[in-house]
Amino acid sequence: MELVTKAEKEALEARVAALIANRPVISQRIAEARAHGDLRENGDYHAAREQQGMDEAEIRRLEERLSNMSVIDERMAKAVEGVVFVGSTVRLREEPSGDEDLFKLVGDASPRPPADYVEVTATSPMGEALLKARVGDTVRVNAPRGQKRFTIVEILA
Repeated sequence: MELVTKAEKEALEARVAALIANRPVISQRIAEARAHGDLRENGDYHAAREQQGMDEAEIRRLEERLSNMSVIDERMAKAVEGVVFVGSTVRLREEPSGDEDLFKLVGDASPRPPADYVEVTATSPMGEALLKARVGDTVRVNAPRGQKRFTIVEILA
């Protein structure tokens, strides 16, 4: 089960709707390219068919994700003060270096993440460690270069 915010789910639904709305355009491209004759050497035809296949695969993938999603109630997450939930932005201090950074726990990463914080998906090792942690807790994360430890300094929102 994938946890997402309402806004993240709406963005995925909008992406599916846009892909579905583009179906007639792709079909028209295929029909026009087919009308040019020999399909074996027709680059426009093959490109349009490839685009159609990629779009259909993306629609199936997104619809599968949407069917297995659970939208979190952000009001409930904010009601429990001092606990990290999806949608929370937290300040973490890496141990033992003491470096601090902002992280936001998200259900689905943005295509263009903002520069002021690092997005962490709830299903990643870091996200799983942060979920339901409290201010003052030290979480351990298995990273590719070994285990890292972070202390939760503050939960911003």
